[in-house]
Amino acid sequence: MGKRIFGFNRNVFFLGLVSFFNDFSAEMVQSVMPVFLTTVLGAPAFLVGVLEGVADALASTLKVFSGWFSDRIGKRKLPAVLGYVLSVGVRPFLALVTNFSQVFSLRIIDRIGKGFRDAPRDALISESIEPSEYGKSFGLHRALDTVGATVGPLCAFFLLPILNHSYQALFLVAFVVGLGAIASFAFVKDPLAQLPRQSSGQVGARAGKLPPPRLDGRLFKTNKRFILIVGSIFVFGMGTLPIVLLLLKAREVGLPAGSLPLVYFVYSLSFVLGAVPLGKLADKIGEGRVIVGGFVASLVAYLGLAGTNDMVLTILLFALLGLYAAATDGVERALAAKHLNRDILASGQGFMNMAVGFSSLVAGVVGGFLWTRFGSTVALDYAGVMSLVGLVLFMHVDRSVLREHV
Repeated sequence: MGKRIFGFNRNVFFLGLVSFFNDFSAEMVQSVMPVFLTTVLGAPAFLVGVLEGVADALASTLKVFSGWFSDRIGKRKLPAVLGYVLSVGVRPFLALVTNFSQVFSLRIIDRIGKGFRDAPRDALISESIEPSEYGKSFGLHRALDTVGATVGPLCAFFLLPILNHSYQALFLVAFVVGLGAIASFAFVKDPLAQLPRQSSGQVGARAGKLPPPRLDGRLFKTNKRFILIVGSIFVFGMGTLPIVLLLLKAREVGLPAGSLPLVYFVYSLSFVLGAVPLGKLADKIGEGRVIVGGFVASLVAYLGLAGTNDMVLTILLFALLGLYAAATDGVERALAAKHLNRDILASGQGFMNMAVGFSSLVAGVVGGFLWTRFGSTVALDYAGVMSLVGLVLFMHVDRSVLREHV
């Protein structure tokens, strides 16, 4: 595990490639999904929000089980590979759908795969590196993930005219790209399989063996500060509207449907450019401060989108939402890794992702309902209010945020 690629741990780099190819594939699909659902299949905006909320909540619930299962069997790579195989494998079937319920079913299967892979994968990253590299390593992983998410929509934008605007053909191309994610796993090694269990510390330590963890309340009893922080992130997440729903705002201000992948590209590019620098910053000044900065960016973006009908400003606010994601996505994972004992690392990562997923369900359902019933302004105002409440709660729970490294 000592070999490095561009200054990063080998596992971190290749797991980044896994996510790059998977998100390249997935976001080719997701960037056109709002138009495909509402225009081709005739689904209302409310169902777009429900689809994403339910799918993400299901995936996040499974992350607790997959995290526990990974801790239990002492393997990270195996459940991660199985999850990616499941997600990539369902994508060609999107070319055959004729109604919303079929899309919903395939999306659920896709998210089951995500639920199986994410917690073991994040634990694998944590166990491949030292704590002093958590921020930049998770930042690189999320950056490569988002490079894929950036290239995917851009590729969809240019491919659709070539494919005679056939969404079915685009879905098949996305499947072929996704196969690269499975192939990249050949270069990833599982450090946990080579080491005894330990009660704390990182890979390389030689503490006594522990029995496999049980799926019970131990996580809550022994990691109270972690649970409180996750609770505040959950509250904030209830206002984090699905990006596929927010893309409808771009349509409202006058951008044509064919330009939506470019708006998604702006969001993703902002994420890519910010992920590694903000991860390194978190390693220096503390994860809490960077997360607070991201929360503030989200609050400004939601309130700005609620009050504007200007196309240029809308695009800039999508870029600001990308910076919010860069400041929180990988950094929250790094924060979790520092507050959990290694023997329940994957379980804890899974629990945090479950909380984020259920908050996404609330945000998707409530945001989609408000958008459909009262319009985008009310939905975006709701997102802004919940973001403010979550920000204040996070700063209150993690009081060291304002004192770290002073």
